[in-house]
Amino acid sequence: MNTNTSVVTEFVLVSFSHLAGLQGALFSLFLAVYLLTVVGNLLIVVLVSADASLQSPMYFFLRILSALEICYTSVTVPLLLHHLLTGQRHIPRSGCALQMFFFLFFGATECCLLAAMAYDRYAAICQPLRYSLLLRHRVCLQLAGSAWACGAMVGLGHTIFIFSLPFCGPNAIPHFFCEIQPVLQLVCGDTSLNELQIILAAALIILCPFGLILGSYGRIMATIFRIPSVAGRRKAFSTCSSHLIVVSLFYGTAIFIYIRPKASYDPATDPLLSLFYAVVTPILNPIIYSLRNTDVKAALKRTIQKMEKIGPTEI
Repeated sequence: MNTNTSVVTEFVLVSFSHLAGLQGALFSLFLAVYLLTVVGNLLIVVLVSADASLQSPMYFFLRILSALEICYTSVTVPLLLHHLLTGQRHIPRSGCALQMFFFLFFGATECCLLAAMAYDRYAAICQPLRYSLLLRHRVCLQLAGSAWACGAMVGLGHTIFIFSLPFCGPNAIPHFFCEIQPVLQLVCGDTSLNELQIILAAALIILCPFGLILGSYGRIMATIFRIPSVAGRRKAFSTCSSHLIVVSLFYGTAIFIYIRPKASYDPATDPLLSLFYAVVTPILNPIIYSLRNTDVKAALKRTIQKMEKIGPTEI
């Protein structure tokens, strides 16, 4: 067994390698998406940190979410850009394990953070008189810290578990990063028990926060429908619509990818689905929150006006 585990010392990420004539175009596309993701999410972090009107618990969590999205997409896209630019698709076993850890770490943290954001919306709409008590700053810090701690445990546990299994060839991963399912396919021998353990763990970390989110929004919807005026219902729903869209995008793809057996993995279509939640979703978050949130739009407008005033003065 020890001999087998030492055979594979590196992997090859072969996704998109068959598109030899499109490597330059793919590089340009992913580079543009990555830069827009970083700039868009960084802008939200700066706005929320600098604007006095964006200091409520909702924007505290939004700032963390935006910072998390920058980290999340930076785990996969820079390496993908390197592979597209150089054609060198090898990754050492230790590098693959490290990438898997950080991807799971940030992904699981986002699962828990989205649940904390749902609780924030529940407290704001269903318990408005107790909102400042339920979501005082200490509680927000504890919720955020718990999300990061949970993410770290999930990432570490899955990574140690998978890379303690024997890899004895082949070493080609049909993906653009070290995702659980395609890596698990390269393990030697019968992995049905390991697969079941991974699916159960993934279901726990994905479905438990998702269940909390559904419960929170069930109470939120019941409260909203009891508001007598149409304008009041519209205003209440608008405060959580952005979060609902982000939750639908993130959990929809995560549930499909992780809570299923490895035999159902399709190397032709699954990397495209992974592109959606690993590359596309992070760039959509700042767009969703900036376009649908009047406070963020107002803060951005004030910032632009300040910059316009500063510019002529300095000149």
